[in-house]
Amino acid sequence: MSKGKQNHQAALKAQEEARRLQEAKERRQQTMIGIIVTVAIIALIALGGFFYWRSHHPVKTQDLEQARQAVARVKEKPSAANDQGGFLISSQGLGKPVAKAPTVEIYMDFMCPGCGALHRGLDSTLTGLVDAGQVNLVIYPMSFMDRLSTDNYSTRTGTATIYVAQHDPDHLLPFIANLYAKDFQPDESNYQPVSNDKIRQQAIKAGVDPKVADQALKGHYRDWIKAMDTYTPLRKELWNPSGSNKGQMTTPTVRINGNYWELGNLSQAGLDYRSGLLKALGLDQSKVGVKGAMPAIGASGQPRSLN
Repeated sequence: MSKGKQNHQAALKAQEEARRLQEAKERRQQTMIGIIVTVAIIALIALGGFFYWRSHHPVKTQDLEQARQAVARVKEKPSAANDQGGFLISSQGLGKPVAKAPTVEIYMDFMCPGCGALHRGLDSTLTGLVDAGQVNLVIYPMSFMDRLSTDNYSTRTGTATIYVAQHDPDHLLPFIANLYAKDFQPDESNYQPVSNDKIRQQAIKAGVDPKVADQALKGHYRDWIKAMDTYTPLRKELWNPSGSNKGQMTTPTVRINGNYWELGNLSQAGLDYRSGLLKALGLDQSKVGVKGAMPAIGASGQPRSLN
């Protein structure tokens, strides 16, 4: 073989080896890029999951006593609120419980889809029970889901509800029902701004005096509801006792005579909100709204088993 031919073959072999090494290098780079992209995607999913969880859970950042003191320092407080920030409604009026009736407490945020489902399933029943003196109902407005709106919707509706509770309590429950109406409650995943005037109109439709409705959207009690947003989730008696949210407060939270009522048990028992609540209270559905027909658990009994 001539020397020229040998040199040519050697050059070809060198080119082939260089090509092979370059391809191997590119494959390694592609692999690394793929790993980096995969890790980035996983991180984004995890981060998105965290922010979704965060948006649906009040955040515990202080101890209970510090949070209580912060509430006490707020200048503008609703005088009708109880020590825990709730507004008791009964047939006898605001803050006047019926002596032998069970007490139902509901913690809510007006952006919360679960709260909307609960109220759409229960509001007419609760109104009948309250009007007949069969239950005392305590409402706890919260506003921790502001981060899901662009205009502090939870705070605006929460403070409006507080103002109506203070100044026109007879129309509080219809106003709450209007805010949770399926054709009004905003979609948390695709929020569209809701003006103060639209919220005001829901109050007026509920029978709230127009002057009260005007003032309800002026931002009264804003600092107070924000302080309560910090305090309330620190109360251990409101923490989920089981499930994926164990040890955390979520909305809606319902208590009956001071006992945590696990809403997740309803589906397991094949019950809707209305039938489940009445079973827990010990009251036949035909007796809703009948004065003198009192729930079996009375003012201090535990909610009855749903099974």
